[in-house]
Amino acid sequence: MKKHLVKVFAVVAAVMMLSVTALELNAEARAGGGRTSGSRGSRSYSRPVSPYSQPSPSRQQVAPAPTPYQQQAGGGFMRSLAGGLMGGLLGGILFRSLGFAGPGGMGGGIGLFEILLLAGIGYLIYRFVRKQRASSPATPYGQGGHQGDTVTPVSYGYQANEPASDGVDVGLAHVRQMDASFDENRFTDTAMDIFFNIQGGWMNRNLSPVSGLLTDEMKRILQEDVDRLLRDRQVNRLENIAVRKVEVAEVWQESGQDYVTALIYANLLDYTTDDATGAVVSGSKTEPVKFEEYWTFTRPVGNNPWRLSAIHQK
Repeated sequence: MKKHLVKVFAVVAAVMMLSVTALELNAEARAGGGRTSGSRGSRSYSRPVSPYSQPSPSRQQVAPAPTPYQQQAGGGFMRSLAGGLMGGLLGGILFRSLGFAGPGGMGGGIGLFEILLLAGIGYLIYRFVRKQRASSPATPYGQGGHQGDTVTPVSYGYQANEPASDGVDVGLAHVRQMDASFDENRFTDTAMDIFFNIQGGWMNRNLSPVSGLLTDEMKRILQEDVDRLLRDRQVNRLENIAVRKVEVAEVWQESGQDYVTALIYANLLDYTTDDATGAVVSGSKTEPVKFEEYWTFTRPVGNNPWRLSAIHQK
């Protein structure tokens, strides 16, 4: 009985190790934690529409072209395939370790070799996926962008009061009725400034300097994350932030508020360290994280300051 329990414990330990590895592959701790949060008014329960999904006739239509973002599409399949193979191998070992090998089966349980084999395969999968996630070079904010790049994000179905094809242009016209000085390019600069300021406050674990850039809901959400970092005595470090592009995706008005959703393409080094030792507890100091997120900003209609109201994962 004791030998049987030892076998089960060894298999469970291997499962836990692989689970931690899988979670590490998707660990993202930047402001917002790489998750969807906040409120987009009446559109909170719909996905933001990509600015390239149904371009308006009045806007220049971008021809699709291969991009680093499209190259990442195979990663999901490879992760699923690797996970399936690992699951099959682990299941087979577990089945034998519990004595269910059947007539002619190998039996004999799990040994040190199988545990080391699982650890080795788990590490190889981890390295492969991290390499796939490594981003292509990007231009740091303030030094110009890759004007020749063509990005073709995945298109999502979308339902709204206005057709997605002319939603941005119609929304901009409505905003300018109450703020004739509103300029789309100036807004993207403002959105980028807010993005950098919030990331800075997040890394410093002090949201007070940027509280005026957040709605009450987003302030509460981010503060809970900051409190957790402080409680765990950890700091999330964000370095080499490079923004490829900020693109207006949606513009609308409701309940006396302007809303603008911007699609942000960026990559950065995103890792978390222990306060006491400085050791990296998650993320990587050398392999950048590439991401695309929708940031929604709101303000009372008119020429008023913008505040972040939601972050939506693409």
